[in-house]
Amino acid sequence: MPLARRLSLTDAVAVGLGSMIGAGVFAVWGPALGVAGSGILIALAVAALVAFCNATSSAQLAAVHPVAGGTYAYARAEIGPWSGFIAGWCFVIGKIASCAAMAMTFAAYAAPEAWRIPVAVVAVAALATVNCFGVTRTALLTRILVAGALLGLAIATAAGFTAAPGLDPAPLADATAYGVLQGAGLIFFAFAGYARIATMGEEVVDPARSIPRAIVIALAGAVVVYALVAVAVILTLGSAAIGSAHPVADIVDAAGWQPLGPLVRVSAAAASLGALLALLIGIGRTTLAMAREGDVPRFLAAIDERWQVPRRAEIVIALIVIAIVLVADLRGAIGFSSFGVLLYYLIANAAAFRQRSDVRRYPRALQVIGALGCLLLVNTLPVWSSIIGTVVVLAGVGYRMLRLRLAARH
Repeated sequence: MPLARRLSLTDAVAVGLGSMIGAGVFAVWGPALGVAGSGILIALAVAALVAFCNATSSAQLAAVHPVAGGTYAYARAEIGPWSGFIAGWCFVIGKIASCAAMAMTFAAYAAPEAWRIPVAVVAVAALATVNCFGVTRTALLTRILVAGALLGLAIATAAGFTAAPGLDPAPLADATAYGVLQGAGLIFFAFAGYARIATMGEEVVDPARSIPRAIVIALAGAVVVYALVAVAVILTLGSAAIGSAHPVADIVDAAGWQPLGPLVRVSAAAASLGALLALLIGIGRTTLAMAREGDVPRFLAAIDERWQVPRRAEIVIALIVIAIVLVADLRGAIGFSSFGVLLYYLIANAAAFRQRSDVRRYPRALQVIGALGCLLLVNTLPVWSSIIGTVVVLAGVGYRMLRLRLAARH
């Protein structure tokens, strides 16, 4: 049974913004500043360039293949089943880690330290329940959360730029090339939200026109927001942001705007919820597409007849995210997520590169730059993130090889 086409261009842009703004602005500055130092803005520019190249590849592919599953479906069609499987597996594992990171970020802004883990668990369970009752409700809630996030960010950046001339923030460490690239790899984690739009290709009205436009609009908006917040963090906090679990709220405090601090915290929590909500959508749709092909258990391919959503997949994913929240930390979740997502987009660029000239929307040079950028950044990520990511990817490959061998015997 196909999914119902209910999402407009505005809905798709809201889902993409919800994924990116919540992830990047509120979770990534501490880890990225810790490695990039004074080169943080260069790292942001590198991540944005790679993200733009990847976004154009996703847009070009989505226009030709308007089905659920994102690069999992595109790579199967353009390259072959194995490429599609690896892309889909990397997406699912990377984005499940992203969900855990977003739940932790929400709890860091919304709850006292002692309550953060149970609050993160409740957030995952609540939003998974929302997803189980229809994507149009999800899109409406995402719009509300994005609006709240932008309000808080506007307050924080205004406070930072206004107070900056009278502040003397702790200086950042000198930048190194390797540190800048590693910072870009971590920041890229925040840009990957536009993939949520592509994975919902089966639910967007007029997908050949709407999906490419929504991807580019959402990415451009996120880049502007990131740049403003990054400068505000540098001007007000400097290296003090490295150890902070809530740097955007710290901007307001450092600027002397403490009465508005609670509003910014509420906004940050809303943004994190928006990102978590949109991430859960995308993983559910990719899991649905993989289950239809037997690359994960077919049990997960069922679509609820009343609400038109892959409810079983949504529930299983939520349970896995909750398990990660209970055992992992934020920095590890970000690094592992970046590993999976960069490999996913490496395959997306390869698939877009293979498309025929009559369906191309962007020059092949962008796909080459995107693929090389993904390879470069994935090789600069923290070592343990890469090791764990490699083991999990190989485990998925082993599962598919075993399944195919058992199927051949029958």
